[in-house]
Amino acid sequence: MIVYACPGQGSQTPGFLSPWLELDGVAEQLAAYSEAAQVDLIQHGTESDADTIRDTRIAQPLIVAASLVAERQLLERAGRRPDGIAGHSVGELAALAGAGVISADDAMRLVGIRGRAMADAAAHTPTGMSAVLGGDEEAVLARLEELELTPANYNGGGQIVAAGALPALAALAEEPLRGTRVIPLQVAGAFHTSYMASAVAALRDAVAGVEASDPEVTLWTNRDGSTVSDGAMALSYLVDQVSSPVRWDLCMASFAEQGVAGLVELTPAGALVGLAKRGLRGVPTVAVKTPEDLDAAVALLNGDAA
Repeated sequence: MIVYACPGQGSQTPGFLSPWLELDGVAEQLAAYSEAAQVDLIQHGTESDADTIRDTRIAQPLIVAASLVAERQLLERAGRRPDGIAGHSVGELAALAGAGVISADDAMRLVGIRGRAMADAAAHTPTGMSAVLGGDEEAVLARLEELELTPANYNGGGQIVAAGALPALAALAEEPLRGTRVIPLQVAGAFHTSYMASAVAALRDAVAGVEASDPEVTLWTNRDGSTVSDGAMALSYLVDQVSSPVRWDLCMASFAEQGVAGLVELTPAGALVGLAKRGLRGVPTVAVKTPEDLDAAVALLNGDAA
C-alpha cells in the first residue's frame, strides 16, 4: 500500500510554485484555483515574500493548491491513484479531493473560506503555536496544562505542538523541560483550539451545500487516525478539526498497522517525510518538493523504486 500525505500550514516557502508553472497546464489549473479560493496563487506562489505568505488567508490556499497540482501530475505520469491518502491539518482538504470525496474546485473554495475564517478568529486574541521536540510526553502535557496551553498537534516522532496565549508560549520557551527544544512556529494563531470556534461555525455553513461522495481510496482522518468510508462524515470531521487537536501520530500508527509500504508527501513537502522517518522507520518515502521529484514518486507508486 502506497499512501499520499498532504502537508499542512507552515510548509510554504517563497517562490515554491515557480518550477511547477513551467509544466503544461499548471498555470491554467492555478488560475482556476485562484478564482475558487479568491487568492492570487500565482503571484503569491512566485513573487510574495515569507511574511506575506505566512498570512493564514494566503498560506492555506497555497498549500492545498500545490498538493492538488502535484497530485494531478502524478496521476498523469503514474496512471494510477495512491492506495490511500491523508492530510495534516489543512492538508485534509487536499486529501478529501484526492480521495474523490469532494472536487478540487470545492476544496479550493473551502480552503479560501477556512483560511479567512481562521485568520479572523486569530485576530480576536494574540495567540500562537510552538513545537516541542523531545522529552517525555506525559511531562510535556503536564507542563502545557500548567501554562494553560493546548496540545494542538500530536505529530508523532517525539513532537507535540503547543498553542495558546503568547506570554504562555514565551514562558514555555524560556524554561523548556529537560530534554526538549521549543521552536516557535510561523503561524498567526492558536489553531486547533477553542480560539477557533468562530471559524468552525463559518466552515460548517460553507460545507452545507457541498456534495460529498464516499472515498475511492483509503482515507485517514486527523480526528483519531482511523479510516473513514463515509464521505459526509469525512467532511464533518474536517469542520470539527479546526478547533480540535491534529492526531497525526495516530494516523502514522494506523499506516503502520495497515502495512503501508511507501509514503509520498505532496508539495510543498518535507515536514511529513521527516516525521515518517522517525515514526515509520524503514518505510520508503519521497518528498515531492519540485517537479524533479515526480519521477521518484512515480517509481515508488508503481513499485519500481530501487
